[in-house]
Amino acid sequence: MTGVPASAAGGPSGVGRTAGAAPGGMPATGRTVARESRGTAPGPSGGGPARRGASGRGPAGTRTHGDEAAPATASRDGVDAGDGTRPARGAKIAAAAVNQASVWNIANLLTMLRLLLVPAFVMLMLAEGGYDPAWRSFAWAAFAIAMITDLFDGHLARTYDLVTDFGKIADPIADKAIMGAALICLSSLGDLPWWVTGVILGRELGVTLLRFLVIRYGVIPASRGGKLKTLTQGIAVGMYVLALTGWLATLRWWVMAAAVVLTVATGLDYVKQAIVLRRQGIAEREAALEETEA
Repeated sequence: MTGVPASAAGGPSGVGRTAGAAPGGMPATGRTVARESRGTAPGPSGGGPARRGASGRGPAGTRTHGDEAAPATASRDGVDAGDGTRPARGAKIAAAAVNQASVWNIANLLTMLRLLLVPAFVMLMLAEGGYDPAWRSFAWAAFAIAMITDLFDGHLARTYDLVTDFGKIADPIADKAIMGAALICLSSLGDLPWWVTGVILGRELGVTLLRFLVIRYGVIPASRGGKLKTLTQGIAVGMYVLALTGWLATLRWWVMAAAVVLTVATGLDYVKQAIVLRRQGIAEREAALEETEA
């Protein structure tokens, strides 16, 4: 019996050579099998193309590997896109660039402006001996701009993801610099007792140092009392910068008294939070150490 042409075995003509009988009725071996592995055998229904070899491309939209077909959705980085599409080329690099905010953003520019306003405020405050109402008004304007930008730069940084390492360092420095400059100028001119300046600046520096001491255990969040303290201090110091007389001069004394009370109260609250945070951190470390040893 002679061999049967490959096209008569049920496969599509011209597609490839399939397993058949060799001349003389002997099964196909050797090169015939090798040719079969390179060709396309009939599908399960007898007419469709089957999987190709050990690895290659099967039906449209699939890649074959061994005996299993998988959707061809792997990206060039080896990550499945999940929706049948490849991610855009360089998407990871673009995402990383977006996540890293530029130092020259609006929040940091406002912080830089506040730093530049510190020497300007001092010069305006001490101009003409420090008692000229006109120069004191200009000094108050510089102080007011600095305090207003303090409210906006933090909000912008958090809202639009503009937080940078520079901002984390420069923002608190700018806050304390403008407030400290105003308090020292007022005390040096005799408008404000030195003990008030000492209490406020001592509290600010003490809380900053306290934050660094417990940073290994966690971060002490800003409380509502702390924000109210900052607002009250700004209003009180601003009223002292202006050359006020009469009942306004009496009112500013009471506002400053409230600012001092809030300064001390919130300072003690931060000390309490730091102690609790430290104890919790030590307890968690000891518990974790016991688990590892067990």
